[in-house]
Parts: sequence; C-alpha cells; structure tokens
Amino acid sequence: MSSRIRVLHCIQNLNYGGMERVLSDLVHGVDPDAFDPHVLTLQYRGRYGEGLGEVATLHDGPKQSPVSMIVPRALTATIAAIRPDVVHLHSGVWYKAARASRRAGVGRIVYTEHGRKPPPEPWLNRTLDGIAARLTDVIVAVSDATATQLQEGPGVPAGRLQVIRNGIDTRRFAPGESAFRASRGLSDDTVLLGSVGRLEPVKGYDTLLRALRRLLDRSDLDRPVHLVLAGDGSVRGHLEALTGELGLGEHVTFLGWWDDPEGLLRALDVFVLTSLSEGTSISLLEALSSGCCPVVTRVGGNPDVLGPDLQHRLVPSRDPEAVAEGLARAVLDGEARTADGRVGRRRVEDAFAVSGMVEAYSRVYRG
Repeated sequence: MSSRIRVLHCIQNLNYGGMERVLSDLVHGVDPDAFDPHVLTLQYRGRYGEGLGEVATLHDGPKQSPVSMIVPRALTATIAAIRPDVVHLHSGVWYKAARASRRAGVGRIVYTEHGRKPPPEPWLNRTLDGIAARLTDVIVAVSDATATQLQEGPGVPAGRLQVIRNGIDTRRFAPGESAFRASRGLSDDTVLLGSVGRLEPVKGYDTLLRALRRLLDRSDLDRPVHLVLAGDGSVRGHLEALTGELGLGEHVTFLGWWDDPEGLLRALDVFVLTSLSEGTSISLLEALSSGCCPVVTRVGGNPDVLGPDLQHRLVPSRDPEAVAEGLARAVLDGEARTADGRVGRRRVEDAFAVSGMVEAYSRVYRG
C-alpha cells in the first residue's frame, strides 16, 4: 500500500486565471515521492488541464441534481471513490464540496480563499461560508487582507486560518527580449501599458480606459502610448464599446487569452491593475518578476506584493483621475520606471517564489 499522501484538489474548472495557475503549480511542484495528487473539476477542464494528467490523476465531476447544495450525494460518492487523505478546495466550491468531503469521510479538509469580492457581501454567501468554515480543518488566505475579510465576513476563527501567499516561477517570468512589439507594429518609443486578467467587473477595466483617455489628453505627454489587455470575460463587449465611445480605438488592443504571457510581459513598460478587490494577484507577480513597472490599486494584497519600496506606485480604486496621474508619472519618467522594474523583480525573487508556496502547502497537507 502506498505511503504517499493522496491530495484531491477540487475546483470549478481549470480555465485561465490566477487560482487555476496556483493549482497547476502546486500539482507540478509537490514532491511526487510524498504526495499522490488528484484533481476533480466540477464543470469542465480548460487550458491548465492540458498536460496536468502527466503529474496528477484527473477526474470529471458528476452530474449534480438541483438539490445538490443541500444533499450532495453524487459528489460525495465521487470523492469517496477517490479515497483522498486530504481534500484541497478552491474558491467557488467551498460549501458544497466541504459538505460532500465530510460525508465521504475525508480526514482532512483544506480550503484556499483566492480572493473575495469587495464588501458588503450578500447575507446568504456569508452564511454558507460560515457553515463551510466549521467543516474545514485549515482555511488558507492568500493575503493578510483576504484573511481579514474572512474573519469579518463569514467569521472564520483565527485558529483555523493561515496566510500562504501565492508564488510564481521567477525563472520562467524574467526580463528578456520579446518579439511582441514588432508583431503588433509598435515603435520602440511607444510606452506600452498592459494588463492580464479576466474581463470581469471586479477588475475595474472601465476605470483604466477612462484613465487612459485622461492620460492621452495631457498637454505634457511627449510620446505615443498604447494599452494591451490580455484576457476575456463577461464585460468584454462593454469594454470594447467604451473604448469606441472614448475615442481610444487606435490606442487599445484587446488580445483575448494570450498563450505567450512571458513574451507579452517582457514587452511591457508598465503593468496596470485597476481591480476593486484582489487576493495576491498572480498576474501582478508575473509582471513584477518580468521587470515591469507597476501602477496598481491599493486594494487587497496589492500593497503587500509591491512591498515598502514601491508604495508610491499604488493608486485608489474607482478613480480614473488618480489612475491617470499614476500612469503619467510612470510614462513621463523612463529612468524611474526602469529602476522600479528592477525593484519589483527583486521583491518577487525574495518573497514570492513558487518553491516557498509549495513547501507551505506541503506542511498543511501533512497536518
């Protein structure tokens, strides 16, 4: 009989996103002699499922009845058949999968909160999360701010709560040459702004577009500026329409999901994040690791990611004028922009390497 600890990750899907990237990195990073990783997707697989079967056993979730939130029989049977020692739940499946895991007799349940919407939270969500918390042995927050939200919202007890910050592969995401500019016909003197993420309301991209309009209208702007948005989501149509209304058509490119994030980030001068709420943003970590100067909102885990030496690059959320001013400082001072890119790279190397994240979760799994 194997002495390896069987860890079952349970998630909605493995499509594009920071949470999905974290799961993939965990499965690839844990010691294969100590752990037997499994992944259960309740909806469908997606991009990060590609190749994951080489290092983990993949399972498709069962068809679930309309009453599965109350009595998750099919999910309970699926989990029981896998026979995990540990179930690791991820945002979006907490209540239902925690109940099913307990009913299946799992000995240790771990949950990671990858990021919560800004308050106020709906009463039902807080109630269900509070119930799920009592069924969970270890609750992980990816930032101190997220941990505070868990305590103040569903009332997670401090004794069950840990903070494990996300980590990335700093060798993969590193400064270097990129063919992206040439492929898009952008001149060398163009200051290239960019963001990577889901095109959803919580990311605040409407604020970014309005800020860009204000930036371009400045009389002291002495060089061309272009913005690229990599990602897709429910508000893409709205954002494209807003781009037209603001007269930004020739200054903004919507890339959709982009299969070469390393090349894109190496080409950027400034990485912009205008989120209303964040945990510990994977895309921000990857951008800093690639040498990008950041301009990001002062929400969630963003201040912690930037560290003490980059706090001047934080801007308020939902404030196009303040974001425009932050962008202007980065665009107009190339020397400071380059210097802050180096500072960000060192920050990620020192505090957010993927190896530290994997080791912290390995300790949680061992219990």
